[in-house]
Order: sequence, then structure tokens, then C-alpha cells
Amino acid sequence: MDKVGKLRCQRIGCDAMFTEDDNPEGSCRYHGSPIFHDGMKEWSCCKQRSHDFSLFIEIPGCQLGKHTTEKPVLAKPAATPKPVPKATPATDVSSKDACSRCRQGFFCSEHGSQVKVMNPNPPSAVTVSPAESNTSVQEGLSAPAKKMVDINEPQTCRNKGCGKTFKEKDNHDTACSYHPGPAVFHDRMRGWKCCDIHVKEFDEFMTIPTCTKGWHNADPAS
Repeated sequence: MDKVGKLRCQRIGCDAMFTEDDNPEGSCRYHGSPIFHDGMKEWSCCKQRSHDFSLFIEIPGCQLGKHTTEKPVLAKPAATPKPVPKATPATDVSSKDACSRCRQGFFCSEHGSQVKVMNPNPPSAVTVSPAESNTSVQEGLSAPAKKMVDINEPQTCRNKGCGKTFKEKDNHDTACSYHPGPAVFHDRMRGWKCCDIHVKEFDEFMTIPTCTKGWHNADPAS
């Protein structure tokens, strides 16, 4: 509470100042939970969306109520149970998290991470007829669920060559510097096909300047 006795509303999309004596029903205009998926930002309540975070925040609230000082509880996706791993030698988790090679998904002799090289020649797409598509839907297949993320939650970018920690509220189309790849390992040479730079030593490979700007991505590369 400030000197004049006013409070700041904590509802998403409002942020207005009010007093307990002047807070009628309908004075607050706000949104529900935000949804972030593949760089798109969407309000779960009114389905309005935008790629640009600044424009997304400026979308007028779609719900009316009273101002409140209670922070909203954002829904989080249910955690998917992970399979029990086979017995492996113990590793220092904190040192693995701090290792730039492990964070970016490359092979690391100290922590056992493996290189995940993208296939430069993916198989051609299979054409599915409308009838086959309808059959799949009827058999219970559904689209992947959208991932709901707290805009203030620190996340680690999985783009190759980045590995930085970011918050979704600060994410934008030039926030990340990375290599779209694929990484190329051939005849003891290491490099990137995207910028056509190749070196002999792995440490030199890790310091090759990134060549592309884009959105940070917390999802592992497919």
C-alpha cells in the first residue's frame, strides 16, 4: 500500500490502482492463463493470440470482476512420468547443468551426453487422404496438448549454440542467437552446415559464432 492508500490489482491484464472503498463489481478487466506454444502466445480465456509479447500483453482483458491483491494461480501441465533409467555411474548434476556441451546436447566425455545430429535428408512426407485422416481421429488420435508456461519461470534454451536461461516474458524473434544446423561430423572435421564453417578440434567447434537470430526454445530439438 502506498501513501494515498491505493493498492495495485494483481489480475493478469489489469495492473490498475484501486482502494478497498472504491472497488465495485466490473471495475477490473482481466485475462485468464496464458498459453505458449511454438513461439505463439495465446490467452486461454478468449483465444486471442500474437507472436509479439508486447502486443500480446496489450490485448484488452475479456473478463470483468473486482480488483484484487491476490496473485492468480496459473495452471501448469501435468508432469509426464519418466521411465526408470538403467543403472549408470553417478554424475555430478550441478556440474552437468553448468557444462556448455551438455546444455546444448553435444557429446561430453565427462557427463556422457550424446550428439543428436539432425538428418539432412529426412524421408519424404506421406500423403494422407481425408478419409484416412477422419479414420485416425475417430480411432482416438488427438493433437498434442499445448504447453502452459509461467511467463516468469526461468527456462533453458535448447537451440544449438545457445543454452542460455530466459523467461518467456522476455522472449522475442531476435532474443536467441543459434545454429539451425545440422551439425556435421565427418573425417575428423566438425562444423555447421548452416554457416559452412568446419574445424578440427571440438573446443574450436563449440566457439564457432552463431549465424541465426530467432526465438528461444525450451523444447528439445526434434
